[in-house]
Amino acid sequence: MNAPVQITEKAQKEIKDIIDNKKIPKGYGLRVGVKGGGCGVSFILGFDKEKENDQSYDVDGIPVYIQKREMMFLIGKEVDFYEGADARGFVFVDQPKE
Repeated sequence: MNAPVQITEKAQKEIKDIIDNKKIPKGYGLRVGVKGGGCGVSFILGFDKEKENDQSYDVDGIPVYIQKREMMFLIGKEVDFYEGADARGFVFVDQPKE
């Protein structure tokens, strides 16, 4: 099953570098989720163990965990890694239309 969130090659490389350099323990994967706010939701990334209500996916060797209740907010999103003069970091964007 394909993950509802796509992760670009650039973001995958950065995630793998973080896993290696920060010594993320075995059994942890990338948690992709949402956090509620006053005017909608914000997207979050972090490393976590798989939980009971998670859907789990493998994206090029990266375990990805998403809570089932957050799935609808993440469908059609893409995680990318932005590097510019003004900032650098992970960003959530709408997946390109085919």
